[in-house]
Amino acid sequence: MWQPNTAQWWIIWIVAVLLILGWPPDRGRSLAMKMANWLADPTGALAALPDPLPIGLDDNGDAVAAHDALEAEYYRQYESSRVTRLRMRLKVAADPFDPATERQILAGIGILSALAVWRLNKGWG
Repeated sequence: MWQPNTAQWWIIWIVAVLLILGWPPDRGRSLAMKMANWLADPTGALAALPDPLPIGLDDNGDAVAAHDALEAEYYRQYESSRVTRLRMRLKVAADPFDPATERQILAGIGILSALAVWRLNKGWG
């Protein structure tokens, strides 16, 4: 029975982890992006940019003042340091490609990796 050698095991494990972490669900973010979002702000301490003020509330002074305060806090934190700015960007980062393209790329990586493992089994010469 065939047993993978050390190099083949490394390829199998790395590609398996990459596929598991990178595979996008139908809705939402991949597991890798969810982990990056959480690692950027595990305690929820960073401010989030508030949604635009709804049109109906633009004449409500209290709502405008509250929205402006949230926005000011966001920009105060954003301008405080490069590290904080990076964390704030990672907190809301999404997958780099749309899910269909990402699945095609990951499937291609899986197939090419299987061919590499097979080729290592045959030997290079």
